[in-house]
Amino acid sequence: MAELLRVENVSKRFGGLLAVDNASFTAEAGRITALIGPNGAGKTTLFAVVSGFLPPTAGRIHYDGADITGQPPHTLARRGIARTFQIVQPFAGLTVRENIAVGSHLYRPARADALAAAAKIAEAVDLGALIDRPAAALTVAGRKRLELARALAIEPRLLLLDEVLAGLNPSEVRDMVPVIRAIANRAVTIVMIEHIMQAVMSLAEHVFVLSEGRIIAEGMPQAIAADPRVVEAYLGHGAAQRMAAGAGLGAPHG
Repeated sequence: MAELLRVENVSKRFGGLLAVDNASFTAEAGRITALIGPNGAGKTTLFAVVSGFLPPTAGRIHYDGADITGQPPHTLARRGIARTFQIVQPFAGLTVRENIAVGSHLYRPARADALAAAAKIAEAVDLGALIDRPAAALTVAGRKRLELARALAIEPRLLLLDEVLAGLNPSEVRDMVPVIRAIANRAVTIVMIEHIMQAVMSLAEHVFVLSEGRIIAEGMPQAIAADPRVVEAYLGHGAAQRMAAGAGLGAPHG
């Protein structure tokens, strides 16, 4: 498949803190790629750099063959890059339909057209029944779906999902997984930051692991889950060896 996104040797420094350290990853068109890692690894900072909310200290970002390094979010939105945020902040005084229509106005200046497009997007994320409800009345799960819908409203080719499943209970996660898969099936390339490994295993075709700002592993989800470097990044030094020993894998069998 063709490569849609390439992040090359990106670093981001905040004073004396190196939040992202020479990180590189790629995303192929039409696939779901996951970016995982422990809290504080630099995942959201890396997303902010890719989506233009923060300039990189070093490195380059290429999208669809063009260098987009340092371009602002509104320019990248017109190029077809959208992102969600961990902390959802809808326009509480507007309805679900109106919230989604804000993004639809990017390509549809007429209000009626934007509202009509918003209705279709609401159906796609299972918010059709709540479309005329105030955004403030939505549950956490509803707000997560609205955050996803607002990103879809700009009709992206590349969608960056920042923990869109965080805060959901297991049933809500199960309901959201097919929604994300259906979006990818509409030729939208997805890069997702996620801590819920069951969802990563179900959705992602390729996984990159970020720890202390650096990419430490990449590969298929099943291989990543068994990688000792990944286990140690999440659970601490020596964890992989302790787990192996506890499973009877560290001692010889007679």
